[in-house]
Amino acid sequence: MNNVNIKEGEVMNLANKNIISIPPTTNIKTAVTTMVKEEFRRLPITDAGSGKLLGILTSMDVISFLGGGSKYNLMAEKHEDNFLSAINESVRKIMSDNVKHITNEYSLKDTLEYMVKESAGAVPILNDEEKIVGIVAERDFIIAMAGVFTDELIQDVMTTKLITTTPGTPIEGVSKIMVRNSLRRLPIVGKEKDIPKINDEKLVGIMTSTDLLRFLGDSDLFNNLSTNSTIEILNSKVSDFMINDVLTVEPLMRIGDLCDFFIKNNVGGIPVVKDQELVGIITERDILEAIYNNS
Repeated sequence: MNNVNIKEGEVMNLANKNIISIPPTTNIKTAVTTMVKEEFRRLPITDAGSGKLLGILTSMDVISFLGGGSKYNLMAEKHEDNFLSAINESVRKIMSDNVKHITNEYSLKDTLEYMVKESAGAVPILNDEEKIVGIVAERDFIIAMAGVFTDELIQDVMTTKLITTTPGTPIEGVSKIMVRNSLRRLPIVGKEKDIPKINDEKLVGIMTSTDLLRFLGDSDLFNNLSTNSTIEILNSKVSDFMINDVLTVEPLMRIGDLCDFFIKNNVGGIPVVKDQELVGIITERDILEAIYNNS
């Protein structure tokens, strides 16, 4: 692969400075609604008085609460399976308070190294007063690198060890798979009668962490509940909420073109298909690591 020149410079030149944050007293449903509306996968939690960063709510925190991990205990134990009661708890109950962050003195090179080594999809940027002054995410590097890669192909950096599930999987099962494997998107495979394939399965949809946020923040979901039971919610099938019209790319696509594709379609990862067979998945994380390895 060609070397990528990441110039030394202030991270604030790349960062998003229009910060939306919430106080820790905000309830979980309001926080999730804000994340869906603003299309955020993470939301800073700040002290209402001082403005200091107290924590961060990520899509994975919400999915853990939804049944995927240890934060589900808040719903199962304290609220005794009462879903509507649990989502009105304050966000401090499920936020991450050990926040990986950088300072506004970091260079782009140091920021890139930090994000790759810490497996951080985004990091808040703090000033000397511990107030958040920006956030830099994988997407910001993707935008900066669009068109820089020329000869590198998707097949060189894509993930081929795939974890998938089926349309009949309940939301609880999808949440567990995503949390346990640190996945922000999960391909859905199903039977295809007309096209003979290995195991007779093909890509029929995809479920992302953002889709699960939308699921939890959907007002129609609450209007149609027959009970307040968490079990009723978590037994919903992924087929009812997954994206059916799945965007895909081919393994011989250039990474530079893929960066443009991500930006144009506002996606952070996409399945890779060859001859109608799912052969991999490529994400902003894969591209970020490729940039780091060639900087």
